[in-house]
Amino acid sequence: VQLQASGGGMVEAGGSLKLSCAASGRSFSSYAMGWYRQAPGRQRELVATVTSGLSTTYADSVKGRFIISRDNAKNTGYLEILSLKPEDTAVYYCRLTSLSGDYDYWGQGTQVTVSS
Repeated sequence: VQLQASGGGMVEAGGSLKLSCAASGRSFSSYAMGWYRQAPGRQRELVATVTSGLSTTYADSVKGRFIISRDNAKNTGYLEILSLKPEDTAVYYCRLTSLSGDYDYWGQGTQVTVSS
């Protein structure tokens, strides 16, 4: 599976972005998808997940502002970020994992920069 993340950019605080993660090479529907971010000088952190059954989880720091979703017909996942804050500045990565843990794929990351 290859993952292509896109949709990042430079946005003013208070704005919004919708990131996409397109998968190719294997059916997308049976995998859980997660979005992670890594800010300069910080560890990569998990911000949201959506299972194959469409259950979602969010890090406390992003609840209410981040919306994770997926379109299995398009083999694409999304992360919508609302009310962007400067502290959301990071490289955002998508990840697909199988239930068994045997398969684990990462996208290349997309940069989000929020100016105050």
